[in-house]
Amino acid sequence: MVVMITEYILNAIFAAIPALGFAMVFNVPKHALIYCAFGGAIAYTSRIILQDLDVPLELATFLASTIIGIVALYWSRKFIIPRPVYTIASIIPLLPGTFAFSAIINLIEMNAHGVTPELINLFIENGLKTIIILGGIGLGLAFPSLYNIRYNRAIS
Repeated sequence: MVVMITEYILNAIFAAIPALGFAMVFNVPKHALIYCAFGGAIAYTSRIILQDLDVPLELATFLASTIIGIVALYWSRKFIIPRPVYTIASIIPLLPGTFAFSAIINLIEMNAHGVTPELINLFIENGLKTIIILGGIGLGLAFPSLYNIRYNRAIS
């Protein structure tokens, strides 16, 4: 149990580093940097916890980005800063870089060595997984704000 909690904490720390780095690249205000790092840690750790509960990677990524969408909506109202300031940097640890890289490498191998059914299968599998994960991130970030806009309107 202690080993698992330590692993989650280390994952959170190592996920906060790229989120903080990208927040600095995107010129996020200084007082919001810690929240971007914390958002990256929340996103990645929640996805890892969901995967440990045998949730598929695509669904776990969607749910983790939904959690970040909800948290960022709260932070944006609390600190009066636009929601994308928090969400863009926070989802960086969720991006499917390995799958996208593998798909491109498979495409290059097909170009260099010829097309084989195995390479086509690997390319399609990695490419579709990349597209589904990216779609899950986009929808997960959009749903909380759409829900908030729809059901929290001022009555005039």
